[in-house]
Amino acid sequence: MRYNKIPNSLFVKNRANFIAQMKPNTIAILTSNDVKHTNADDVMGFAQNNDLFYLSGIDQEETILILYPDAFKKENREILFVRETNEHIKIWDGEKLTKEQVSEISGIDRVEWNQDFEMTLQYMAFEADGLYLGHNEHLKRVTIDQETQQDRMIKWCKEKYPLHEFYRVAKITRDLRPVKSDEEIVQIQKAADISVESFIRVLKACKPNIKEYELEAELTYNLIKYGATRNSFKPIVASGKNSCSLHYNTNDDTCNDGELILLDFGVCYANYNSDTTRCLPVNGKFSERQKEVYNAVLHCLKEGSKLLKPGIFPADYEKEMATLVEVELIKLGLLDANEVANQNPEKPLYKKYFMHGTAHYMGLDVHDVGLYSRKMEKGMVFTCEPGIYIPEEEIGCRLENDYLITEDGNINLTEKMPIEINEIEALMNN
Repeated sequence: MRYNKIPNSLFVKNRANFIAQMKPNTIAILTSNDVKHTNADDVMGFAQNNDLFYLSGIDQEETILILYPDAFKKENREILFVRETNEHIKIWDGEKLTKEQVSEISGIDRVEWNQDFEMTLQYMAFEADGLYLGHNEHLKRVTIDQETQQDRMIKWCKEKYPLHEFYRVAKITRDLRPVKSDEEIVQIQKAADISVESFIRVLKACKPNIKEYELEAELTYNLIKYGATRNSFKPIVASGKNSCSLHYNTNDDTCNDGELILLDFGVCYANYNSDTTRCLPVNGKFSERQKEVYNAVLHCLKEGSKLLKPGIFPADYEKEMATLVEVELIKLGLLDANEVANQNPEKPLYKKYFMHGTAHYMGLDVHDVGLYSRKMEKGMVFTCEPGIYIPEEEIGCRLENDYLITEDGNINLTEKMPIEINEIEALMNN
């Protein structure tokens, strides 16, 4: 693996917390993600099912985890099933994890080859009253248009054991995963540190007439150099008018003299993610109008991030952030104060220039699992990302940091990433 070994005590603890929320006499079954194909014999890069990784630390395809805490036989309480290496696999793909390696990574004593899964489960299933099964549940996206290994496992279990009760793994993991342990914070901080170096590299490479994808290449080079697995998501390198499109990522335009670039990117290290956004002038010098917009957004970031603390509902935080941006839009001459005072509260005027939320959970997923009806707690990690987008001026500005919620406030995990105008200009012109 590229990243430093994570102590298996993390996964042992995660399983203990998960098991504590399982119903009596039930079995949890978690499967890895599929290897996705493109065309012919080519495949996309593999990304592990994060619930499975959270409970086992295994970062390999064709893996299955069984947890049966009430099993009569102790050896049946935790079992990992992994892909067995054969001579063909060795020659073409390299060796897979050995049983000993799997046990060392996960802290699970019993490891079997995955061809023995069905028979092993058969011996235990009829003792159990129910099964916990995984599925990709997320507030923003549900994979209803593609069948996954988890979908096939659900279908198979319901056909094989139709009279068992079925429960959702995701209901437990969405409760546990938002609060990060010290070991997890170490991984997120490492991802954040790599992102800092990546941004500085972009600042030094940027110049008029460079292509957006050339700056994307600087990001990707740096994260691979320092042991990250991949970009957390396809980076947004949006110059000029492109910066007003929230999820623009074709990154094939030319960065012209006088334009502003919006750079939204993340680093995935040991399956944990950072998510940051910065803006920079193509020629190394902000125009006066660009400074005005930039400083307005920076003010909202500084003041809004102070609201990230225990006991705050995300919805209340978002209202406060919207008010901060609204005030800045009036100062910028984009909104009229009288019109704002008399606006329809159901259709606030600020949404013309600021149309997205500014705080999301972050961890194993960039938009990590967790309920937004839950108050912020110590150990959670949130982004803070206000923005102002002015299509008629071809200026889009968003600034984003990652914050760890502490007992009485927060810690900025991306504090080392340059953000002040003088810092950015100095690095670009040095």
